[in-house]
Amino acid sequence: MRDTIQKWFKSFQERLSADLEACDGKAKFQEDAWERPGGGGGAARVLQDGAVFEKGGVNFSAVEGVLPEKAAAALLLPDPHFFATGVSVVIHPRNPHVPITHMNVRYFEAGNGEAWFGGGIDLTPIYVNKEQVRFFHQQLKNTCDRFQPTYYPEFKKWADDYFYLPHRKETRGVGGIFFDRLTPTPEIPLEDRFAFVQAVADTFAPTYTSIVNENKHLAASEQEKEWQLIRRGRYVEFNLVNDRGTKFGLETNGRTESILMSLPPLASWHYSHTPAAGTPEAEALACFQKGIDWVTPA
Repeated sequence: MRDTIQKWFKSFQERLSADLEACDGKAKFQEDAWERPGGGGGAARVLQDGAVFEKGGVNFSAVEGVLPEKAAAALLLPDPHFFATGVSVVIHPRNPHVPITHMNVRYFEAGNGEAWFGGGIDLTPIYVNKEQVRFFHQQLKNTCDRFQPTYYPEFKKWADDYFYLPHRKETRGVGGIFFDRLTPTPEIPLEDRFAFVQAVADTFAPTYTSIVNENKHLAASEQEKEWQLIRRGRYVEFNLVNDRGTKFGLETNGRTESILMSLPPLASWHYSHTPAAGTPEAEALACFQKGIDWVTPA
């Protein structure tokens, strides 16, 4: 299924880029095609200085070759030959009332014939609109429930555990779903796994742009913009310190510009910064914890 999966991911990049450009209404993605010396390549698409999105990336890649020994060992692969393809997305909006978002869908094929999918979608609001977060999680649950009733609770917990900054004792945002090494089984063939990944990808644009369109015209104070920069700093910390994808890409001589596309154009770090009790910032921080049930009515 390698060719079918690769072609679908590339077409998804095309469709998603058009959806995000329409949502922004001003900026267009600039494409930078690249080739990997060891085999394959991709297309990095970056949007900058838009009306709504300060920076956004929708990257496609399809690469193959031989993994470095350390990377092959980390994936428990006896054969270092591999093929990987996927689409990775990160959006940093201008307005602090519009959440940062990340999504990724990917396919990996090992030299010994083992193959699996991974991916997910998560939301990182600066200020938390609980109704919108519930909508976001409900859309993800609806997609998961079409395939397996266990998917949403399992993948939601996985996202809570993965998108977590242990040195801060806080999650990166309000989570979403995350899954990896989703292999075929006798009951669930690779085609069914692929159908689920396609559904997850297709859930992203209508869900995220709905939230963007509700918030993009809200007024923002200088204090709110400063809190946005501080929260972006947390985003940077996670991606550079904790994210396995970033580490894997850099360790396997991936394309640096594509890997670090996820970083915001501006971020801030304030020494020992703690929001005052009762402020919107403190209320947001209280939501950046594991295990919050966002779909059961309060």
